[in-house]
Amino acid sequence: MNRHLLLALAAGAMAALVFGARTGAGESGLVGKAAPEFPSLERASWSGTPTSLASQRGRPVLINVWTFGCINCTRTLPWVRAIDERYKKRGLTVIGVHSPEFEEERDPKAVDTAREKHGLAYPSYLDNGHRYWNALDNHYWPALYLIDAQGTVRDVQFGEVHDGDAADTRLRSEIESMLPAPAAPATGR
Repeated sequence: MNRHLLLALAAGAMAALVFGARTGAGESGLVGKAAPEFPSLERASWSGTPTSLASQRGRPVLINVWTFGCINCTRTLPWVRAIDERYKKRGLTVIGVHSPEFEEERDPKAVDTAREKHGLAYPSYLDNGHRYWNALDNHYWPALYLIDAQGTVRDVQFGEVHDGDAADTRLRSEIESMLPAPAAPATGR
């Protein structure tokens, strides 16, 4: 087993022991309910273009609750970025929710810098007061909320996600089920 996988497994096990972290659709009280709307669409409340969930009706949405000072969050960002790149043309919208843990993580310019560093093209709501965190009744970093085209939370993942792990397989399957099939390649006739 490679070193990174062992570290990820150890970190996940530690989080589960210390924080009671759980994964899967059955572990959040929001699954099957309408996702809460973002508390503000004011430009100052966003890193990137402000985006309401209402404006995304008809499209599935993946919300990534993160903070740039969290190592588990930064380890998950490559997966989220890859999902955004892979599925946005087929209709998936990815939105970050930057919920800081420490005071130094509240600086909007620092969030912009972190988004740039990690190559995040999708916007992030700046949840400095944890209003959205509380609306989700969230308790963990990172947390992923998969919302269907009608605005209903379909799946939740607490903790890291990496290409090829069980959470990746489950979430990709859910995303695929909500999107139209990819276009067939054109024939050369």
